Amino acid sequence: MKKIFILTGEPSGDKLASKVIQELKKENSEIEYLSVGGENLKALGIKSIYDLKDITYIGFTNVIKNIFKINRKINYTVKAIKEFKPDILFTVDSPDFTLRVAERLKKQDPKIKTVHYVAPQVWVWREGRVKKIKNFIDHILLLFNFEKPYFDKENMSNEFVGHPLLDVSSESKIDINQIFEKNKALISIFPGSRESEIQILMPIILDFIKLMNNNYQDFIYIFHSTKQYYDLIQSTLKSENLSNCETISDDKIKSHTLKKSIFAIAKSGTVSLEICKSKVPSVILYKMNFLNYLIVRSLVKVKFANIINIAAGKEIIPELLQSKCNPDELYKAVSAFIENPNKIKEQVEMTQSILKTFKTDVSSSKLASSALSKFL
Repeated sequence: MKKIFILTGEPSGDKLASKVIQELKKENSEIEYLSVGGENLKALGIKSIYDLKDITYIGFTNVIKNIFKINRKINYTVKAIKEFKPDILFTVDSPDFTLRVAERLKKQDPKIKTVHYVAPQVWVWREGRVKKIKNFIDHILLLFNFEKPYFDKENMSNEFVGHPLLDVSSESKIDINQIFEKNKALISIFPGSRESEIQILMPIILDFIKLMNNNYQDFIYIFHSTKQYYDLIQSTLKSENLSNCETISDDKIKSHTLKKSIFAIAKSGTVSLEICKSKVPSVILYKMNFLNYLIVRSLVKVKFANIINIAAGKEIIPELLQSKCNPDELYKAVSAFIENPNKIKEQVEMTQSILKTFKTDVSSSKLASSALSKFL
């Protein structure tokens, strides 16, 4: 029986990997899997060798503080993969962890084929990484077409597969009116998938909601959470006695809730594509400690944080970063959209135009699963 080890580093990677493996299972049921994964791979019956949160670190300083722990985890992961003896190591996103594992594994066992999904953002910083990566990654799957020249330039095997979050999916109907108050407009909030992000952004978002409640009475704020951090977010909301806030962690309900929302507020990241796909206007937030920010600003070579804005070369989705990431600026940004329907329409039209360039004719997950099949 053929074997695949799936290596993810955070919840978004777990979600992307699960979509690909779901497609692969349809084509070939005779594959044995093992992983470092989360709830999405677990739902497919794939065991994880340890809890995903053990390796979910954010920010340069946090990585430095935990460098010995991370190194031990890398060694442990390499050992576990070697013992499993897979035909393919399928690494997904989180390059600072997954690619380090792949590099060490390839040195110790060159026979194992390595396929990486979600290219490191070499178009943002450290373009020279491609020369190194091609020595231990056999094939790389690209989410965005504009990434291809960076890998073609170094003659590295690559393939544009599009973004799986933009795949057309069939969903069962759910009447969310039975869950939330009728006659109230929904605003979806995505405070992050890591505890450190949630801890930083929640106080800002809660103070923003208090400002909104002083001027608007007809909104419900829905916090989209992973199952892992549902209790953390819910307990934070209860401590603030905000009656018009709810937390959801069920993916089906989250999807329907987003589509019914009039607006979304999200931590900068992949979720922005889901929001745009649902044709919901949004703003994005991001804040890190000042030292991390200085390091990042000295390294990056793009003007924007959001992938839509990067692809467009201008700010379509407002970015409230660092000092701008505060309750007052957030209130100004959101109320400006709510009071101006034309502003909402303009953003949605522009995001749809950009999304078209991220799509492929065939499902992205199918293309990625086909690429894996070629290496079995």
